[in-house]
Amino acid sequence: MLFLIGMVAGIGAGLAVGGRLTNLTRLRFRWPWAIVAAVLVRLAVMLPPLNRFEASRYVYALALAGIVAWTVWHARQMRGMWLISAGAALNLIVILVNDVRMPVAPEFAASLVRQGHAGQYVVMGPDTNLNFLADWIKLASWPEVWSPGDVLIALGLAIVLFVSTATPQRIVV
Repeated sequence: MLFLIGMVAGIGAGLAVGGRLTNLTRLRFRWPWAIVAAVLVRLAVMLPPLNRFEASRYVYALALAGIVAWTVWHARQMRGMWLISAGAALNLIVILVNDVRMPVAPEFAASLVRQGHAGQYVVMGPDTNLNFLADWIKLASWPEVWSPGDVLIALGLAIVLFVSTATPQRIVV
């Protein structure tokens, strides 16, 4: 949901400064199917029944590594893409140092507390590493918990879509 908010905010801000949605059709990426596949695989292994398999966390990490690689490859091409790369890399690092699981703050991990982990998530505790990069950011009324990496990804998406939507003569950087 946070990523969707970043995307809508970026497009909305681009339109607010006189941009057009048709500007998005001018975007040209190398291997666009690779990022689409990585994002879809990442989403698929987070959902039942795939998240019940132990291997799903490794597939998740591999998809996240693909996202990092693809966004780094395109970072020079688009403003804001480096934020997406940095956020995804932070998430990948915290996952890799925690037995390929993302720690979640205990107060937000009600469904994980009973068994200690589920899919690619684990309850944050003294045995987890880099907890400051884990899922602990929550807004009062939102059902989701985010990591600092997720926040960077959403901000990067907002910037990329703002720049891509706004007309070049209206962008002041």
